[in-house]
Amino acid sequence: MLNQYIDHTLLKADATRADIDRLCAEAIEYRFASVCVNSVHIAQVAAALAGTDVAPCCVVGFPLGAMESAAKAGEAARACALGAKEIDMVMDIGAAREGDFSRVEADIRAVVSAIAKRAKLKVILECCLLTDEQKVAACLAAKRAGADFVKTSTGFSTGGATEHDVALMRATVGQEMGVKASGGIRTRADALRMIQAGANRIGASAGIAIVSAPGA
Repeated sequence: MLNQYIDHTLLKADATRADIDRLCAEAIEYRFASVCVNSVHIAQVAAALAGTDVAPCCVVGFPLGAMESAAKAGEAARACALGAKEIDMVMDIGAAREGDFSRVEADIRAVVSAIAKRAKLKVILECCLLTDEQKVAACLAAKRAGADFVKTSTGFSTGGATEHDVALMRATVGQEMGVKASGGIRTRADALRMIQAGANRIGASAGIAIVSAPGA
């Protein structure tokens, strides 16, 4: 079912508590995989989704990833304490662009350690800022560090998910990890293309439109 691929997402800075309540109600109605929000909203989301199959998810180090690993780890640990079951962290993109993948791996490991298996971890690469070689190396760093997913994009940079990037990431991590396509996925056709390329999770603010389209 297409709905089970969807992380129902609202990451705008001006999101209100009423907006978050509405997002959770929609996710429960459509039985999406998760609700993905900024960490300031995770306690509200966890309470709203309690007793359902929809996972509370929040982003960490978002949207730039340009903070100390200890700060990302602290945000992730706090989010787990407040009920997060999935964490989408932005990796150290500058380190990846420099080719310093030991630093990328250490950054991810800090969050893996902070989560302590209380939540799944998705690592956001921000593919639009990387070469294919850097994407591959980042995926391998995430895999070595113990992450559960790699993810294409924040949706806040210069580009979003592409079939090419999803296929490259899937080929790199194999079947042992998840691949999340996110950024610019607005239609059922968009979602199906990403799934065909290898995604097993879709991050979208247009989840209702995606699953309500004819043929969904």
